[in-house]
Amino acid sequence: MTDPKPLAANSTIATWLQHPEGGPMIRQLLGGSGMDESVLAPVLGLPLQQLVAMSQGAMPQSVVDDLVLRVNGGVAPAEDSEPTGWRERITPGRFEGRTVIVTGAASGIGRATASRIAREGGRVIAVDISGDKLNDLAASVAGGTVVPVVGDITKQEDIDRIVAEAGDSIHGLANVAGVNDDFSPAHETTDAVWDRVIAINLTGGFKLSRAVLPAMLAAGNGSIVNIASEAGLRGDASGNAYTVSKHGVIGLTRSAAFMYGPQGVRVNAVAPGGVATGIPMPAHVSETGSARLGPFQAAIPTLATAEQLAASITFLLSDDGVNINGAILPSDGGWSVQ
Repeated sequence: MTDPKPLAANSTIATWLQHPEGGPMIRQLLGGSGMDESVLAPVLGLPLQQLVAMSQGAMPQSVVDDLVLRVNGGVAPAEDSEPTGWRERITPGRFEGRTVIVTGAASGIGRATASRIAREGGRVIAVDISGDKLNDLAASVAGGTVVPVVGDITKQEDIDRIVAEAGDSIHGLANVAGVNDDFSPAHETTDAVWDRVIAINLTGGFKLSRAVLPAMLAAGNGSIVNIASEAGLRGDASGNAYTVSKHGVIGLTRSAAFMYGPQGVRVNAVAPGGVATGIPMPAHVSETGSARLGPFQAAIPTLATAEQLAASITFLLSDDGVNINGAILPSDGGWSVQ
């Protein structure tokens, strides 16, 4: 019988569970917190390392490092023993000579998208409200061009500054910035929740799209990718405000694709499902909404990493998506077909 391959932090959770030594370690770890392996069903295809980010501090890096050492007899495995499951594969030069604006670039899907574009040769105008995290992004992309711009897409003066920083040639825009709601149904949704979610998720993306379109139309080409959501395709994925905002993003996408497609500007949307590093939830959520949504959210087939979503987004932004316009791409592990 062939010995199993060495396990590493980037080995999938499914691989760990199937390993004769790794499986019992993971089950023991879960048992100590009063859980069993069924809680891992949506993340079986993700690397074990991803649990650190998903736990939001509950599982420190030291736990994963210790598991890797224990399962390998105290010796860290070599890099080439790690590949199991999906791995990001950079396409050198895919965005060479192109300037792409990415909002929400300080963390999560936005950061992964900005990083990939820069590593594939693009000049990224990385936009977020967190200057420190943007600077960290810029420092992390060796050899790439990342221009950090601290800005709030709900403010017109900041949008003007973002476009000015990009310059006369703007080849792409990824409207990634977004916030969640509190899961409230319509009768509980406050003006504050509604106004904030609509402003960031829908109005901000519209205003930034409006601002970059003149440059794209003048050049006769361009690509805009809006981030919708499973909540833009169905009513059982989130609360009232978030669901409305993401349905609006799909309408914005289809209208713009119809209007500008003949002039060389492609406008598409990606609809993520569950994401392992998704947008943080507010401190207080609606009990009514949570109770109604809970059984349906439990049916999410799998969670994705931010890098997996970036793969979908950059595909549509790049010339690889040359014949695609007005598409709403569910990048959700098949949730949309349930």
